[in-house]
Amino acid sequence: MYIGQRGDSLADIPAENPDIDEAYSVRAGKLRRYSGEGLKQLLDAPTVLKNIRDSGRVIVGLAEARRLLKKLKPDVIFIKGGFVGVPVGLAAAQLGIPYVTHDSDAIPGLANRIIGRWAAAHAVALPKGAYNYPLAKTYTVGVPINHEFQPVSPELQAQYRQQLGLAQYERIIFVTGGGNGARQLNSIVVASAKALLEHDNSLAIVHLAGRAFTEETEALYEKELPADLRSRIIIKSFITNLYCYSGSADVIIGRGSATNLAEFALQAKPCIIVPARQLAWTVKNTEALVKQGAIIALNEDELLVNSAPLVAACNELLNSATERAQLGKKLSTSLAHPNSARELAELLLRTKSD
Repeated sequence: MYIGQRGDSLADIPAENPDIDEAYSVRAGKLRRYSGEGLKQLLDAPTVLKNIRDSGRVIVGLAEARRLLKKLKPDVIFIKGGFVGVPVGLAAAQLGIPYVTHDSDAIPGLANRIIGRWAAAHAVALPKGAYNYPLAKTYTVGVPINHEFQPVSPELQAQYRQQLGLAQYERIIFVTGGGNGARQLNSIVVASAKALLEHDNSLAIVHLAGRAFTEETEALYEKELPADLRSRIIIKSFITNLYCYSGSADVIIGRGSATNLAEFALQAKPCIIVPARQLAWTVKNTEALVKQGAIIALNEDELLVNSAPLVAACNELLNSATERAQLGKKLSTSLAHPNSARELAELLLRTKSD
């Protein structure tokens, strides 16, 4: 059974998943805090008002979660760390229902930090010593991902391209800012597209823009590119077969999400990561992998002024199959955890039996 946040624009995805028997929602709120803003955000009236409003939503959500959990009587709850985890976790703690948290990122999310003290166990992606959780009930399981993600051979890559109607292109760049997209990354890639496409006549850019930013991104491409180049831009709003698109790509441009990085690591894909400064966890995830030489990282603020470094990094990788293979292998060695889902399932079952 799935409990999501009321009003979530992606709520239809879990609700329609055949592995989920029932889907519910409760109110939840977001605490808006942005890395690097300091006291400035405390003086921003719209931000303060939204935080006050969402505090009320958490209180209402707690009451809704208590009623729901009393009805469902779950043996164990798995909390991934989103905003809805706060009312659900607090309600579970009050009712004595065990729950397991999971952190994909190098920095635990605020929701898990709030409810962590009452958790029966903590599942984490990185070595457990990197987290401020009690070691005795912390377990490194990696990041559970769709079983469709697997190492990509040249034959499988060609198969993915055939399935997606992309077989005519010799090289593909896949861009993803996550399921909701990322406006800054979208604009950076649009600014880079003309130089990339002019440099390589056999290149296509597949751009997952996000539902909220699709029309805006299309308009930007319309403005920046002539018609002949626009024909090699494939924009997607939202996809459920990410593994096909990432598997078909020669180079991936991404944001630093731990889940995406784990997915691309299992596929051994070369990645150029542009973390968001205000999303501290993407910065930490990126820093950890840069130290291991597993990704190429570029600075968002610099790219918003001048996209040339992204163009150069893409062209360098596209021109060298050896360099792409080496970078993908390093990412796989650093982060791939193919048995993550099984290890997490076993932890949940052990918690249930306790």
